Amino acid sequence: MRKSITTGVALAAIAGTALVIWAPWASSASSGGSSACGTTYAPVLDPANFVSVIDNPYFPLPVGRTLVYTGIKDGQSQTDTVTVTAQKKVILGITTTVVHDVATHGSTVLEDTLDFYAQDAQGNVWYLGEDTTEFAQGGGASREGSWEAGRDGAQAGVIVAAHPRPGLRYRQEYYAGHAEDRAEVASLHGRARVPFGRFENLLVTRDSNPLSRGPAEHKYYAKGVGPVLGVSGGGSREALVSFHKG
Repeated sequence: MRKSITTGVALAAIAGTALVIWAPWASSASSGGSSACGTTYAPVLDPANFVSVIDNPYFPLPVGRTLVYTGIKDGQSQTDTVTVTAQKKVILGITTTVVHDVATHGSTVLEDTLDFYAQDAQGNVWYLGEDTTEFAQGGGASREGSWEAGRDGAQAGVIVAAHPRPGLRYRQEYYAGHAEDRAEVASLHGRARVPFGRFENLLVTRDSNPLSRGPAEHKYYAKGVGPVLGVSGGGSREALVSFHKG
């Protein structure tokens, strides 16, 4: 869901949150039984440390919430409709919320994805996988981007931290060679004007992917709403046009 570089060498603990950063580009919720160790990315998630709702201010996911985005991606217009479903999926013993994301160009479906999210007791929102199908213009489909934490070496990542601060870096997902999105908090005072309205005091992240040679993307998150804008240096842009609270 609106998901879409520097390597540190030391542990950095963030005051007021259990989120910590390990080299290289690793993140974990370290208290309550969720942690990572060593210099490789290997978060250990304790199902007992997860809660039944996702109410992080920057990424709330109540059932029935629907967000619609329009913009340009890969040189063509695109509409994304994101719906928080009542479905649940258990991954690594953790009950996740299933979010349905459909990208279209006119009446043509470009991509159909189910994303799996869960929130720990500290307030970090974790991304535990996606079931995605991308449709080619000439026919055929690919599920190359699909992954699930705990399978084939795939690891969960953090979409939004409980207490973001500028400079905080973390993996959003990790499936080597397939899904390796990373994020760095750039600001907590971003501004954006989109078709749905004008926003201030936004969480701004700089998202990148070592599997892609394209430019990084900046994403803007509004409290109580979630992602409202995504902009990359390559000309891609997605902006919120409608919002149903759920």
